[in-house]
Amino acid sequence: MSSRTPAEAGTVAPGAEARALLDRHRTLAARARAVLDHVDEATVRVASLVEADRDARVRAELGVVPVEQLGAMTDRNLRLRALAEAGYATAADLLGVPAATLDAVPGVGTQTARTVVAAVEQLAGAVRAGVPVRLEIDRSGRPDTATTVEVLRLLDRLLRLRPVVEPHREALAGYASAVAVHAASAEPATGRLRFALSRRATKDRARRALAALAGWDATLAGDASGAGDAAGTAGLGATIDRLAAACAVPDADAPALWDAFERRSAELYTVLGGIVPLAQDVLAARGMLTAELAERVAAHPLDLTAMRVPLRGYQEFGARFALNQGRALLGDEMGLGKTVQALAVMAHLAAGGNSRFLVVCPAGVLVNWLREVEARTSLAAHRLHGPGRDAALARWRAEGGVAVTTFEGLPHVPLDTAGVALLVVDEAHYVKNPEAQRSRAVAAWSSAVWRVLLLTGTPMDNRIEDFVALVRLLDADLAASLPPHLGLVGADTFRRDVAPVYLRRNQADVLVELPDLVLVDEWEDLSPAGERVYREAVASGNFMAMRRAAWLTPDPADSTKLGRLREIVAEAAENGQRTVVFSYFRDVLDVVATALFHPGGPPVFGPLTGDVPGDERQAEIDAFAAGPRDGVLVAQITVGGVGLNLQAASVAVLCEPQLTPAAEAQAVARLHRMGQVRAVVAHRLLAEDGVDERVVELLAGKRRVFDAYVRESSVAAAAVAAVDVTEAGLAREVVAMEQARLGYGPVWDELAAAQD
Repeated sequence: MSSRTPAEAGTVAPGAEARALLDRHRTLAARARAVLDHVDEATVRVASLVEADRDARVRAELGVVPVEQLGAMTDRNLRLRALAEAGYATAADLLGVPAATLDAVPGVGTQTARTVVAAVEQLAGAVRAGVPVRLEIDRSGRPDTATTVEVLRLLDRLLRLRPVVEPHREALAGYASAVAVHAASAEPATGRLRFALSRRATKDRARRALAALAGWDATLAGDASGAGDAAGTAGLGATIDRLAAACAVPDADAPALWDAFERRSAELYTVLGGIVPLAQDVLAARGMLTAELAERVAAHPLDLTAMRVPLRGYQEFGARFALNQGRALLGDEMGLGKTVQALAVMAHLAAGGNSRFLVVCPAGVLVNWLREVEARTSLAAHRLHGPGRDAALARWRAEGGVAVTTFEGLPHVPLDTAGVALLVVDEAHYVKNPEAQRSRAVAAWSSAVWRVLLLTGTPMDNRIEDFVALVRLLDADLAASLPPHLGLVGADTFRRDVAPVYLRRNQADVLVELPDLVLVDEWEDLSPAGERVYREAVASGNFMAMRRAAWLTPDPADSTKLGRLREIVAEAAENGQRTVVFSYFRDVLDVVATALFHPGGPPVFGPLTGDVPGDERQAEIDAFAAGPRDGVLVAQITVGGVGLNLQAASVAVLCEPQLTPAAEAQAVARLHRMGQVRAVVAHRLLAEDGVDERVVELLAGKRRVFDAYVRESSVAAAAVAAVDVTEAGLAREVVAMEQARLGYGPVWDELAAAQD
């Protein structure tokens, strides 16, 4: 046999040498195709399972629609009784039945048959459009069907393999296709006699095919000068070996799948959404922007090379909005991933050559930001807070990356904006008061940096003017152009006017896979001891004492709210659910933590208060999430309800109503957010005939104003008087109402003086 290699000679001898060449390439091409098939078959199987599940759910929905009700969908007189008598009891029985089959039923007729088929198809389409793609779990938190387990298994495979396979898809597919074509043409050369007896044209095709296959040897060995696309320095052959080994790793078993779903459900749903588009409204995903603006935003390029995680479609749109507009307020409802959208903006800018980014946030979420930068991007994170701040500042200036500081620490960061491509202000509602020191520091940076991104899920607590103050940080001219009496312009006009800087999407619109949120008001009668404490607080006119009187009885056993809290925690523990207990008051949290802790009971974490440093808060939350499934976290609502991810829990308890709707919504959204895999139940503990009832009544108006002006709903305009509600005014009103009801205060003092 000749010592020459095919690459050296450029030709391959017919017979054994040609057979060896074909066998080697056919074997390797089959392995390359098997790698792609392993991924693609999982994709196709997921789509098939989801569609089958949708079909079953559609049929189940139609199964409760009696045949007689189909008449309400048309304006024709249909002979539906004949169908019912023939055994077609529900719309589900008619699904997929041809009109000819129904026409053959005695007493039905052609017109009824055709109309019924059209009505059933229309009804099925409407039901299908409303069926969300959701991985269902049972009460114990486990996947409830074999189908769910199978889908999780395939999604976990795709999440593991796609990042390593997809970069080489073109090279693998090109090589496999080339081998298939050339091998067929080279086949006559595998036998010397057969080749000798072949026609000249057949011989020429075989020689060209053998030469082409020999040319691939260079690519397989890693020589980029060969045919095809080289797959890195190791060569395509080594790449196929590595990917085949990755595909050979067995899929995870059911317990591991469940753990993966708990930890990475958002990423799994992102993969699922790429296979089977989730049933979401495009307008909702685009924040109800005008068609022209939405088109410009959607067309804006977005380079996510520096991102380590995939983004949902609405998240990509949010990042594009911020990039297209330059200065923007992202007001997505809590739990939709505003942080990852901000990181995507940084990733795009970094890909374009920008190197420095600055994040300003509350101290309680500083650690979370540092973790998110490191976990979700390839950018460096620098902590400009606490000891080592100066060294971190020097590294950030020299190396670039994402610097993270607090509102209190921002004045200590020199206003040197050279090279700062983006300023991100998290929980931006903290700077709505332009007179506050932290607001002035943010305003100074905002005016000096061109790209600014404000993040807040609660852009308006009490007054529309709070929202306009944030708009003013971004575009002073736009803020000045808004009418002075905003309540008179109407919600629709207001949202249209602020569209250039404001984008908000709500969970119900874009997270169709998010489990249900159940809000439960738990009304309790005060015990005699609680009533005495409450009356003393009312008599003294102490609003804050009134709000926590139900908890601070001399004997905790006399607190009816505490009794109900124990029941809620015990029930959650029995179901393997973690609980978070929120209160505004530290002494209430102390009572709760002491009462819930007992040997052998659920572990109690916290209390998390404003005195607990950010690192310790995050460590406590990590321990809570990694601990037993019946654990309880006790947190001050101003700490645990802001900027922290608590989706390891699925039960929330608010010890008292808060003074702004946003405070309650934000706290609950720390649990009910992307990544949550269980239905969330939020209990609000309320005492009847007292301060709780008055606060709930007065806050109802504030909630309506928020919905009208800042949420994307088409609610009628609210009155100006309903907009300006301050916490101080609310407190005075509640105290006066309760003093009047219970016989205390100025009115009763005047009556007593008159009687004397």
